[in-house]
Amino acid sequence: MADSEANLIHVVGPLRPGDVPSLCEQVTAARHGPGHDVICDVGGVTTADLATVDAVARLHLAARRAGGRIRLRNPTPALLALLGLVGLTELLGLVVEMEGHPEQREPPGGVQEAVEAGDTAL
Repeated sequence: MADSEANLIHVVGPLRPGDVPSLCEQVTAARHGPGHDVICDVGGVTTADLATVDAVARLHLAARRAGGRIRLRNPTPALLALLGLVGLTELLGLVVEMEGHPEQREPPGGVQEAVEAGDTAL
């Protein structure tokens, strides 16, 4: 099913324990929109620490209680590594979307794969 803006929440800034109840409410509300997953765009999260890991776990729990799950979009490499280090990606079965990155084993757009005879050197 196509993703909808009704299922998307943007998570920004450093996450602190006081932010979690509001974010959980947003996840629960977004879960009632079309689609099965709530997409949490975490590209604006500026810290990768245990408070952020706790917030992600609680968002996942809120989505599960509402009958769905979350998908993380655009996590920083540091956040992704920390989530993996503490085992949340495997334990929770988190789905992670990395936008703006080429698919594995495919060259990034605009890269020439072959050189034609007569092409000038750059």
